[in-house]
Amino acid sequence: MDSSTVTPSDTIYVVIPLFNDWEALSLLLERMRAVVPAPLLSRLSFLVVDDCSAQDYRTLPTGIGRSLSILRLYRNVGHQKAIALGLSYLADEKVACPVIVMDSDGEDQPEDIARLVAASEQQPGHVVFAHRAKRRERLLFRVFYSLYKSMFRLLTGKVITFGNFSLVPAPLLRKLAHVSEIWNNYPGGVIRSRLPYTAIPLERGKRLAGESKMNFVSLILHGLSTVSVLMDTTAVRIALFCVMAAAASVVGIGLVVIVRFFTDFGPKPGVPSWGSFLVFSFLVVIMQAFLISLLLVFIVLTYRTQPQFIPAIEYQSFVERREVIY
Repeated sequence: MDSSTVTPSDTIYVVIPLFNDWEALSLLLERMRAVVPAPLLSRLSFLVVDDCSAQDYRTLPTGIGRSLSILRLYRNVGHQKAIALGLSYLADEKVACPVIVMDSDGEDQPEDIARLVAASEQQPGHVVFAHRAKRRERLLFRVFYSLYKSMFRLLTGKVITFGNFSLVPAPLLRKLAHVSEIWNNYPGGVIRSRLPYTAIPLERGKRLAGESKMNFVSLILHGLSTVSVLMDTTAVRIALFCVMAAAASVVGIGLVVIVRFFTDFGPKPGVPSWGSFLVFSFLVVIMQAFLISLLLVFIVLTYRTQPQFIPAIEYQSFVERREVIY
C-alpha cells in the first residue's frame, strides 16, 4: 500500500468482505445513503475486500461517504480470512481509524452503524459487537445455530451471541491485527485476544439480493473454526470430562464388586455373569478416556509450539491491489 497516504483522524472505515455479492453491495450502499445520518455518513470510508470473486461489478453507486475502495485478493480465502486481511491492511495506515466490520448482503443493517458508534463512545477502548436479539433465518437454521452456541459454551466455557458486525476502536486495531486467531475466526479471535469487548442488541436484517451462502455444512465449518480458536481451552475441558468419566467408571466397578459379592444379587449357578460384562465395559471407558486425554495433551503441545500466522505481517502476500472507485 501507499505509505504516504495519511487518513483523516475522524474517518471511520467500513470493511465489507465480499464474494460475488456485487448487486447486494450496490443496494447496501444506496441504503447507506438513505438511512445513515449525513454527519456520520460523511465520515465513512468503505473498503470492500473482494475475496477473488468469479464475477466483477458492472456499476457501483458513487458519492456515498468519504471514499470507496476495493481490496483485490490474489485468491479466495473465505469470509473470515478476508476480514482479517482487511483489518490488517488498514492497521498499516499511518493514522489508525476506527473500523466497522459488516457483511455485504444487508443482514447487517446500515441504520445500526450509528448505534455501534454511540456504544463505542460510551465504552471507549472496547470492541463493540452486534448481539443478535432477533434472527430472520429459517426455523431449522435457528435451531442448529442455538445448538452451535450451546456446544460452544460447553466446550469453551465462553458465551458467543454475536457475529462479524462490530466496531473496532482505533487504539485496538493494530493489536487485533497481530492476533493470529482472527485468521480462522474473527469474533473468536477477539475473545481469545482478551481485548475488552462488549455487545449491544441489534436486530438482524434481510438479505438485499441473491441467496445466502451459509448452509448446514458451512454452519458446521464455521462452528468448528470458532471452537478451534480456543483449542487449548477446549482440549482441557474435554480432558476433564474424560477424567470424570474414568472416575465414574472406577466407582461403577466398585459398586459392581459390592453388589456381586456382598448382596443377594451375587453369582448364581447357571446364570450369566453380568458383573463381568459391566466391569469390562467400565475398563473400556477408562482406557478410552486415558487415550483421548493423552491425544489432547499432544494436540495442545503441538499447537503451542507451532509458529503462529500473524495477519498484520503476512497480509501483503494475499493482496493484489487496492482499486479506488472514488
